[in-house]
Amino acid sequence: QVQFVESGGGLVQPGGSLRLSCVASGSIVSIWTMGWYRQTPEKQRELVASITRGGNTNYADSVKGRFTISRDNTKNTVYLQMSNLKPEDTAVYYCRQVPLTFGSWGQGTQVTVSS
Repeated sequence: QVQFVESGGGLVQPGGSLRLSCVASGSIVSIWTMGWYRQTPEKQRELVASITRGGNTNYADSVKGRFTISRDNTKNTVYLQMSNLKPEDTAVYYCRQVPLTFGSWGQGTQVTVSS
């Protein structure tokens, strides 16, 4: 069973930055397209950023230009660098492979953007 452990969330003021990390069990990070998802009580979970095995990245329009996804295959870790954060970025952030054909969600990491 593949597992994901997210960390790095916290409380940040609007305009601030955070770097999220996700450690995956096994070598899934180097094999699959990996993604960062987020969820709020009001919205369904959405994919905000993804990175392919070849390193191609894709972003939701709402975060384009502000978020950067990257990965370190040697550490089985995926990162999400978030800058110029906005209150609407407040959510629980999760990482997982794309598409969601196997595995399960980790506990996520809470990001709260507020003054």
